[in-house]
Amino acid sequence: MFRLKSSVVIAHITGWLICLGLPLLFISGQTGDRKALSILFSTDYLVFLVTYVALFYFHTTFLFPRLYFRKQYVLYFLSVLLLLVMVNYMRPYDHLFSRLRHPHMENRWRPPMPPDGKPGPGPEAMKPRVRVDIVSDFLFLLTIALSIAIETTHRWRQTEKRALYAETRKTQAELSFLKAQINPHFLFNTLNNIYSLAITRSDNTAMSIMKLSNMLRYVTEDTRDDYVLLESEIECLRDYIDLQKLRLTTKTKVNFAVTGSPGIKCIAPLVLLPFLENAFKYGVSNHEPSEINILLQTSGNSIHFYCSNKLFRMTTDTSRTGIGIANTRQRLDHLYPDKYELQISEDNGAYAISLQLQV
Repeated sequence: MFRLKSSVVIAHITGWLICLGLPLLFISGQTGDRKALSILFSTDYLVFLVTYVALFYFHTTFLFPRLYFRKQYVLYFLSVLLLLVMVNYMRPYDHLFSRLRHPHMENRWRPPMPPDGKPGPGPEAMKPRVRVDIVSDFLFLLTIALSIAIETTHRWRQTEKRALYAETRKTQAELSFLKAQINPHFLFNTLNNIYSLAITRSDNTAMSIMKLSNMLRYVTEDTRDDYVLLESEIECLRDYIDLQKLRLTTKTKVNFAVTGSPGIKCIAPLVLLPFLENAFKYGVSNHEPSEINILLQTSGNSIHFYCSNKLFRMTTDTSRTGIGIANTRQRLDHLYPDKYELQISEDNGAYAISLQLQV
């Protein structure tokens, strides 16, 4: 069942009114308004109208999509040629504009009587056997060309729309996959910390479980959308830092500061957490003093996140090194195209990241 938009129907009606109204302007200029109206309601004009409308939709709905696009080129061109012969035989333009002839033009010209008194060949003998209606043929070719242009444009838009939809679905699938990679990594590290507290029968075990519960609620429920309130993301970072502090010794100092007002600013969920995971994974030592500095600044329509730490150890599993950072780059590319600047520096054993977001 065809489902046509009202805008498409209006466009088709308007186009046909313009195209088929042009002959009436010519008729009116030649014969006057009364004669033009009489021709408008004549059988010849009805035949002229139906011929080209039928040709257009027959070519658009049947010949072009079912023959040409299915690569049946010979059958398609033979069909078009047959239609052209049929239009030339019907001569809709000639029949329509024959009414424009003036009465003195109806008296056909007869050749003069020859000297011998015998009449020359009659008018029937002087008529060409095959008559070509050039205007009708031109209108036929114009109708076919218009049909091809409209149908090709329509199919191109449909192809572009399907490609855009497929790309959107692919992007959504990639984002879901990247989130799924980040969340288990975070959960694994946090559960290890709580397990260590439970083994030592620490009084902070219950509080740690509560903070983990808050974070899991945030990860599983609040991050379903591509963006969340910046304030919710900051609370998640605070809970994560508090959980990490439970396992740290006095040799490690953590500085976390937020300047500016989050307000109603939004940010991609869990886009900052991998940087904290990386800092606590490689910037903590039980034997040497260490310091982790975390700063989040908000101003206007921008967010600046800065994190620095000293590098103490590197993993030997190079396949997992920096997986969180790599995934975060991909998410930033998807969600903040040309709207972010990420700088990562490593100098003299110190590691620092600076992320500038436009929100």
